Amino acid sequence: MKKSLISNMSIAISAEDLTKQFDDFLAVDHINFQINRNEIFGFLGPNGAGKTTTMKMIQCVSPKTSGSLMVNGLDVEKDSRSVKNILGIVPQENNLDPDFSVLKNLLVYARYYNISKEEAERRALEQLDFLQLNEKKDTMIDKLSGGMKRRVILARALINKPRILILDEPTTGLDPQARHMIWDKILSLKKEGVTVVLTTHYMEEASQLCDRLVIMDLGKIIEEGSPQKLIQKHVGSHVVEVDNTPAVMKCLTEDGDKYEEFANRVHVFAAEPEELTSKLMKRCDFDKVTVRQASLEDVFLKLTKKVLRD
Repeated sequence: MKKSLISNMSIAISAEDLTKQFDDFLAVDHINFQINRNEIFGFLGPNGAGKTTTMKMIQCVSPKTSGSLMVNGLDVEKDSRSVKNILGIVPQENNLDPDFSVLKNLLVYARYYNISKEEAERRALEQLDFLQLNEKKDTMIDKLSGGMKRRVILARALINKPRILILDEPTTGLDPQARHMIWDKILSLKKEGVTVVLTTHYMEEASQLCDRLVIMDLGKIIEEGSPQKLIQKHVGSHVVEVDNTPAVMKCLTEDGDKYEEFANRVHVFAAEPEELTSKLMKRCDFDKVTVRQASLEDVFLKLTKKVLRD
């Protein structure tokens, strides 16, 4: 019993046979996962995979059809109010109030958590400082850039000092500089003990941030692990890209190489890329070859056969 108690205390979110059905459509199909405290955990998947529906069930926005879903030891159905109090939510859309200034947006949001006026102002200024928005605190929302709006939404999500932060496409549409700044802040929050759960369409973002992740497709979890382990398991260290021609395909098939075929290119997976490239150049007829490091995107494409789109 003691061992079980210790184990449960280390888990922030757990799901067993979690299911969500909309009439005849099974959006989430009996999935199981555990998210540890103080880790960054990602949900990846093509459109319609079920990841957003799963996030909404965690947020207590959409009720589950069946199965078990616990957040910080609380049942999302029986204790939804308590669950919401410990969550910080960064939605995909920018839903700030355009009639208020940056600071006013945070102060009004704090009222939902019964935070006193004095404490709300202290926390708001603290978060604006954390996200380098002090100089914009009196600026109206419509005067902000897209990157600044995302930072304000993150500041708002932190106003209640959440134990678990839910990020839905946190950097979609941002330039690289703004994206990297938000990455730095997310990693800082992890150091402070915050558990982070995110969905993203950027494979580099998932690789840079996530300790572990799941890949979903058609309502099911089809793979789980750290980005590095998934890359090594499914792809290897390198990818050799060549033109997709009948001659190349015949050569690869005869040699038994591991590859994935796409419209115009073929990705050949290799632990020894120099040796493979040398062999292909001698035996196969192609115009162009590219050797690069394997990535999480290679894993995603191999498992789902789909492109991850916004």
